[in-house]
Amino acid sequence: MSPRTMTEQAFYILTALIDEPRHGYGIVGEVAALTENRLELRVGTLYGVLDRLAAEGLVEPDREEVANGRLRRYYRLSQDGRLALTREAQRQAANARIAHHRLGLTGEG
Repeated sequence: MSPRTMTEQAFYILTALIDEPRHGYGIVGEVAALTENRLELRVGTLYGVLDRLAAEGLVEPDREEVANGRLRRYYRLSQDGRLALTREAQRQAANARIAHHRLGLTGEG
């Protein structure tokens, strides 16, 4: 995700994986908590983004387990994913500082 801007969904999926590996439903729940239910990840969107993040090396499979007869695949944030998320968070913070300054909301700029 280096040259292009990271999507909001990708940003929050990576953020949800900072502390520990999670399976799909766990990621959905953590994203809902992080965004105070502002961002609702649908299953199709989640797995499409996870597939793309995995192909880019930003997330990695951690383990699989069977729970209630269903396979759960856990994902973890890779080192490249942590770096990409750090860069995106810095980019967003810089953009917010510029907007806040122009809006007169802070003395920073």
